[in-house]
Amino acid sequence: MFTATLIARPEGLETALVDALRNAWGGETAVWLSRGEAAEFGLPHMPDNRWDVWEDLQRQGVDLVIQPEAGRQKKMLLADMDSTMIEQECIDELAAEAGVGPHVAAITARAMNGELDFEAALIERVGLLKDLPETVIAKVLATRITLMPGGETLLATMRATGGHAALVSGGFTAFTSAIGLRLGFDENHANILLTENGKLTGEVARPILGKQAKVDALERITTRLGINESDVIAVGDGANDLGMLGRAGTGVALHAKPSVQAQCDIRINHGDLTALLFLQGYARAEFRHA
Repeated sequence: MFTATLIARPEGLETALVDALRNAWGGETAVWLSRGEAAEFGLPHMPDNRWDVWEDLQRQGVDLVIQPEAGRQKKMLLADMDSTMIEQECIDELAAEAGVGPHVAAITARAMNGELDFEAALIERVGLLKDLPETVIAKVLATRITLMPGGETLLATMRATGGHAALVSGGFTAFTSAIGLRLGFDENHANILLTENGKLTGEVARPILGKQAKVDALERITTRLGINESDVIAVGDGANDLGMLGRAGTGVALHAKPSVQAQCDIRINHGDLTALLFLQGYARAEFRHA
């Protein structure tokens, strides 16, 4: 059996649309997880026209996810940070303070879309931050970084049911430690920006945490917790997230780059981070808040 989940922005999902799709596919009675926002119904098999319907629903502002019914509720969240748990790319915000914002942002966009080698692109971008005062990190955190909507609820709900949460970023520990603490992550892993005499040196500590390191973190943490990779829901938006998204039981491409979406079966483009709760079968009435 499979479960089809439809998610939209609040008041963006119409009953008629849910019922029409359920009838067309011979699905079970629809269950509303949040009226006007999220609904699900069971299916006996995977529809042949799944992606044609997905494209049509995208034009209507609705996300469609079809996944096996069994084992949807997960024991662990593994999340990227930049453009996933927060709305910005931290290195782009640091670069804006250094006066090289547009140049670095262009490199970031290409790297996240898989057009550039992640490690080489990171080294190049960090080099452009040389001599930036270390104090600018706190300034960026305070004035430029905003949380992705739904993140606090996602963390609070999963942790309330015994879930473990790990933040694994190709960004920097100076940011993941602060964001991880603010959101309630159990642990965080990222790259280390090197400093000397109160300034950034333009170097990042080795080894660099990239695509493979996120997969390694998935393996290491699940082994330590004594759970399976199938017990994990992972979320990210960039090419360096594809490894962990492919290995986790549920890999969610959230507002992801085109090349990333093309390689993921679960894509959320209209919902916020609470979509990850709807995908696990949580109703909004069951959500917890920080």
